[in-house]
Amino acid sequence: MKVKSVLLGSVITLALVCALVLACVGGIVAAPYVQRTMGTFRLNTSAPVSSGQTRPSAPGPVSAAPLVTPPPTPTAVPLPADATAEERVASDVYRNVSPSVVFIRVVSQPTAGAQQQHPQVPGLPQLPNLPPTGPTEASGSGFVIDTEGHIVTNNHVVDGADKVEVRFIDGTTVRATVVGTDPDSDLAVIKVEVNASLLKPVELGDSSALVVGERVFALGNPFGQMWSMTSGIVSAVGRTIQSGNSRYSIPEVIQTDASINPGNSGGPLLDKHGRVIGVDTMIISDNRSSSGVGFAVPVNIVKKVAPALIKDGKYTYAYLGLSGGSLTPDVATAMSLPADQRGVLVSQVVKGGPSDKAGVLGSTKQVEIDGSQVNVGGDVIVAVDGNGVTGMDGVIDYLFTSKRPGDKITLTVLRDGQQKDVVVTLAERPKS
Repeated sequence: MKVKSVLLGSVITLALVCALVLACVGGIVAAPYVQRTMGTFRLNTSAPVSSGQTRPSAPGPVSAAPLVTPPPTPTAVPLPADATAEERVASDVYRNVSPSVVFIRVVSQPTAGAQQQHPQVPGLPQLPNLPPTGPTEASGSGFVIDTEGHIVTNNHVVDGADKVEVRFIDGTTVRATVVGTDPDSDLAVIKVEVNASLLKPVELGDSSALVVGERVFALGNPFGQMWSMTSGIVSAVGRTIQSGNSRYSIPEVIQTDASINPGNSGGPLLDKHGRVIGVDTMIISDNRSSSGVGFAVPVNIVKKVAPALIKDGKYTYAYLGLSGGSLTPDVATAMSLPADQRGVLVSQVVKGGPSDKAGVLGSTKQVEIDGSQVNVGGDVIVAVDGNGVTGMDGVIDYLFTSKRPGDKITLTVLRDGQQKDVVVTLAERPKS
């Protein structure tokens, strides 16, 4: 019995030792996984974005500074001999343009009423949002446009920033000053003082020549992953979206399925030749990351706005002073017009604005259509300066591309079934 007891004790001791060893080994093996998992969690919650139409990197209250990775080391290693033509195009675009792209870090002091946002973990109690205890950080992208140190980015990247810092692909990091901002187009220009060898301006393309299906590349710093490139196609052209910083809309916006995520904001959308054809600005997403529906401000708007921001610090828009929407068959019928009548129904005219002074009439009553109250009875714009229009998007685009404050514009309208020309003297658009 004594021998059996000794043997049993030895077996139990050996089992405990083995369990302890296995636990230590398991902990060592699991540690990198836990570290990676928590790192990813921090990465995805360091710069939270809202669902719906989302500005990929708007600075705001965050729980931690964006987790960033070191920039890639440029290499002269050639592609393998069996590389496809598409691979060679992508490699050339990255090699040629990446030195022109920068990582932008912004620091903002807390403002009155701001709240600290806590990441919410499924299964755990929701933590209350508290006033921030210190400055907040966010990041975005930008690209060099001249040899004087001017860099284009999004307005929402630098909006409200107390400190703007720019990092080039070789690691050089400098402070930047904000030269000018335009919330209405969500564009901004910042400037740095660096060695001229770092300033490699991009080549600007022509966004009006884009076609659906064309290959494009997004180059920027998503989630702090510096100098990352994604590819896709032009999904649509001529979109009109509302700027995240303004009540006004941006015309001729490019839609793409190239992955755009928080941190891509302000980075270039490029064609297959490496020419900038847009500025990555916004996504539509229910999960706060790329869902394949991204938007870029067209480069032809950049060509107009950026020089004005450099010269004057702002861009002035022509202002018509009305709001409206496309005439639908139901609304046309309710107004005793042919169901196939096309045009823009003026729903509201700003009192004292250019259209009001010219005598343009807004909607005077409402009718119920499909269970909703709809404005009817206003002027229907069918042409602008002799050019037919079918929706408000066309009017917005024409004003931006062809008119300036002080210019005159002729609206051809249908009023009580009769066609009439109304001449409007455009004013300067009020601030948002």
